[in-house]
Amino acid sequence: MIPRLSTCHSVTFQGIRAIKSGSIPNAVSHLTQISKRFNSTMDGQLTEMEEQDIRFRKQRELAMKLVKVKHYADMFPEHTNPGTTHYKKPVHDHLHKGRPVKELTVPMKRNAGRNNTGQITVRGLGGGHKRRVRILDFHRLEAGRNQVVRIEYDPNRSGHIALLKHMETGNLSYIVAPQGLRGGDIVESFRQGIPKDFMEEMDRTNNGEIDEALLSARILQRGNCLPLRMIPVGSIIHCIGLNSQRRSQLVRAAGTFGKILGKDQERQLAIIKLCSGEQRYISLDCHATLGVVSNKEHQLISWGKAGRRRYLGKRPVVRGMAMNAKDHPHGGGRGKSKSNKFTQSMWGQLKFTKTRMRPNPMCIKNRKGRVIRHKK
Repeated sequence: MIPRLSTCHSVTFQGIRAIKSGSIPNAVSHLTQISKRFNSTMDGQLTEMEEQDIRFRKQRELAMKLVKVKHYADMFPEHTNPGTTHYKKPVHDHLHKGRPVKELTVPMKRNAGRNNTGQITVRGLGGGHKRRVRILDFHRLEAGRNQVVRIEYDPNRSGHIALLKHMETGNLSYIVAPQGLRGGDIVESFRQGIPKDFMEEMDRTNNGEIDEALLSARILQRGNCLPLRMIPVGSIIHCIGLNSQRRSQLVRAAGTFGKILGKDQERQLAIIKLCSGEQRYISLDCHATLGVVSNKEHQLISWGKAGRRRYLGKRPVVRGMAMNAKDHPHGGGRGKSKSNKFTQSMWGQLKFTKTRMRPNPMCIKNRKGRVIRHKK
């Protein structure tokens, strides 16, 4: 039985005949038809992860073009310093070159991944350079204007931090620096409500009526902290709190941000979309900071050698297939085999298994975009 040829095969045979007959333009046209059909089929078959990877690579290439990156391999002759061949870091000229404020730091005590009984609970940690923890103000309870003194590097987080000085009391504090914040800028916290000086100005100039345009021009500035009920829908925020009495807990890593999609006034909840794609409810009484977290170029760092990871306190992690049978379910045997077992952790936790049987009641969609159905 002769198999039936598809349209793609017929086009290829037509192209071969055109090449043999000597008509090059016809052959080129047939080959372009093949490429167009092949590309169209491939575009339709791309999975969500593949599209996300392509999008990430495009963003990475664009970021590389816009950011000043220092390649340490250019400082030495070729192949003379192996540790700097692939070592590159973005350059931030606006960062403070000196030491932090010592009164706002405490020594970091390391536990090398061990709990209070000395047992290792987190593998791959230990060593590293000596550090001091910067005490950041994640509550932003003090009202009044603060002037940004400088932007500093923080070894304990991926984003940069900003040193603030209160313009009335003179108190110093650290916050997570938003993208674009520089020394001399003014930021303010509105967690206590509309400030008194603004109300006095409205009494003096507008007969006590609040001018929404003037109020928006003052509160909607990068780095200002205010309750979610005062932030308009569609705003970009970070350092989001989960409780009105607690500190900010979400969206604090470098380059991350959240977006307010809507507000439910009856339930007093706001719908927030996080950087991972997850959508969840957060109370309107919780606070957030306007802007995107600084140092988005953190993803462009290439450490170049394993020793620089050791400076950060990261130790090597042994693969399960390289262990003995008593140490890991994948261990033992001859050669590279895991004994025909399903991929699992050292403690027998199978891969791709659900570990959260009861979803968070405040979650609307997970990071894959699937709507979570809660039991009533």
